[in-house]
Amino acid sequence: MRALIRGVLVLLPLGFSVSVAGCKKKVDADQCNQLIDRYATLVVRERYADASVEQLKSEQQRERDEARGDENFRSCVSEVTEKEFNCAMKADSPQSLEKCLE
Repeated sequence: MRALIRGVLVLLPLGFSVSVAGCKKKVDADQCNQLIDRYATLVVRERYADASVEQLKSEQQRERDEARGDENFRSCVSEVTEKEFNCAMKADSPQSLEKCLE
């Protein structure tokens, strides 16, 4: 019995370190808003390259509102990791940003 307990005590820290390594830090609400803004900007730039400043602002707001309603963005805080966020913020197109979040 003692050998079994000793074996569990020896293996317990190994199991704990593996489970902690599996946990990845998630982004916060502010970062999710930054992500939405970045996505909206990329979409608008791609679709409306020749639009006026006012048109761009209006379209960006529309895209932000649409993105906030999307389930993927609503679950941002619980799903998106820091690594995915950093990748997405460097993206140069809506498609590449979406790939970062897959």
